[in-house]
Amino acid sequence: PEEPVLLAELKPGRPQRYDRKSSCETWSVAFSPDGTWFAWSQGHCVVKLIPWPLEEAELCKTSERKSRSSKAEVRSRGAAKEKTLECGQIVWGLAFSAWPAAEAGGTEPASAVRLSCLILATGLNDGQIKIWEVQTGHLLFSLLGHQDVVRDLSFAPNGSLILVSASRDRTLRVWDLSRDGRRRQVQVLSGHVQWVYCCSISPDCSMLCSAAGEKSALLWSMRSYTLIRRLEGHQSSVVSCDFSPDSALLVTASYDACVIMWDPYTGEQLRTLRHVPLHSAVDYSSEVHTSSLRSVCFSPEGLYLATVADDRLLRIWALELRSPVAFAPMTNGLCCVYFPHGGFIATGTRDGHVQFWTAPRVLLSLKHLCRKALRTFLTTYQVLALPIPRKLKEFLTYRTF
Repeated sequence: PEEPVLLAELKPGRPQRYDRKSSCETWSVAFSPDGTWFAWSQGHCVVKLIPWPLEEAELCKTSERKSRSSKAEVRSRGAAKEKTLECGQIVWGLAFSAWPAAEAGGTEPASAVRLSCLILATGLNDGQIKIWEVQTGHLLFSLLGHQDVVRDLSFAPNGSLILVSASRDRTLRVWDLSRDGRRRQVQVLSGHVQWVYCCSISPDCSMLCSAAGEKSALLWSMRSYTLIRRLEGHQSSVVSCDFSPDSALLVTASYDACVIMWDPYTGEQLRTLRHVPLHSAVDYSSEVHTSSLRSVCFSPEGLYLATVADDRLLRIWALELRSPVAFAPMTNGLCCVYFPHGGFIATGTRDGHVQFWTAPRVLLSLKHLCRKALRTFLTTYQVLALPIPRKLKEFLTYRTF
């Protein structure tokens, strides 16, 4: 694949009046599931909501305009307009979900959503989670319960309005936004002894992975809200995790400069991706890992990974290979996420910027499409029980590389 090309860069506006107590880092970026909106925690207690073109050609045109614009604003197609959400606290986590029409209205007063719409959850420095209506930018309600920073948020991909939050109070909380008021909190998950950095719900909504400042990641059942297993293998704090689109693989990223690929059903380590220095002239002998990982994410088709590390590189990895297939130099990256329809990646940086990069596009093989379709509803154990040749089982369980 070709090296990632920088398409556009968004920069924060002027510092806010409460700049001194605020943070300027972009700790979280997110695309809506349909790819029509982009959210960016640009620091200074502010979230930017940007309407997003669906076509790559439109993106490129918009990007050219943004790069020439001192304000770096994205103008909308149609009626949608860029919005600024004043959250009042440093924003750490972001997550989108659709709010079904059947659940809308009746549960909230004047601010109730009357039609099917898109919502954004923001995790804040004081432990609050604020829920916003994207189209209007109105605050719908707040979720209270966490005692410290809400570091990450993850909505169940099936549209059930189940939200999981990860916090520095060492707990994960499960919320059901379709419920009223105080009944929204469903479960508190305790098991971590350090700050919880990341949470990720599997696409089939059966599992939850959480990563804290510990050498092991925890895997939970989303049906019983009980701990399935500890994933042990890293040598330092695990800080990021993500499931493959078919839920058959799980990746965890750590300060030990490694990504481990797991079979979440068996707990088996399938592969380790090591972030070695790109330039041998750089001194990597210090105690602090300059390749310490910050973020890992799967591509929408499940054949690539993107990672961001402290050595100021964005790396793209192919699933079958142990070395990166492409690099791009970036500035102090903190997070990364793929566009839902593929083709490019958004990264957030420590100086409050967002950068958009081209990503490899691939013509999917029929083999991979069949594997992805089967693994969407078959566990590893179910595949192994099928009366099919061993090599086919190895392919379906991602054990051929």
